[in-house]
Amino acid sequence: MRALPSAVLALALSSLALAATPAAAEPARYTLDPAHSWVQFELSHFGTSTIRGRLGPAEGSVSLDPAAGRGEIGVTIPMASVSTGLAAFDKHLRDAELLSTTEHPTAWFVSRDLRFDAGRLTELRGELTLRGVSRGLTLTATRYACHRHPVLQREVCGGDFEGRIRRSDFGIDYGLPFVRNEVTLRVQVEGVRSDPAP
Repeated sequence: MRALPSAVLALALSSLALAATPAAAEPARYTLDPAHSWVQFELSHFGTSTIRGRLGPAEGSVSLDPAAGRGEIGVTIPMASVSTGLAAFDKHLRDAELLSTTEHPTAWFVSRDLRFDAGRLTELRGELTLRGVSRGLTLTATRYACHRHPVLQREVCGGDFEGRIRRSDFGIDYGLPFVRNEVTLRVQVEGVRSDPAP
């Protein structure tokens, strides 16, 4: 069994600690909806067109306490799911010189540094682990809202987030400098509240 990154273990331990606190102090908890939780990526190809693809669905959990300005998020991303719309290119992306999905089938993003503005989630400052390498990643909300789902009869919170990484920081230097090093990440997530709402 593959060992989880230290940040993921720390998040799990902190979640257990939160569960031991009084109910009144607990943040709201959400489970990501796989139908609405995906990661898209973009990078320039020879300075002409833009390579685009997506990964997912992402799975994970979130705890939010907007009043206290705190929260936690842990997300797993199945890397072999990479899809650009071209099967031959997707196969190449899974190779060892790129995403190396056989050796590293999962990527993780964890954050315990969530930023809020008037109760609205605006930013996630955390750590991305990709190909066994962990680097800091900040995701900025371009849209965020909560509503009561008419069918589920539960609160759903979600939004769109953007961030940037340098693929060479994770050992992916294939095609440099012709294919750009900077990768734009566009993340859509929706979480369904899993604890009883007050």
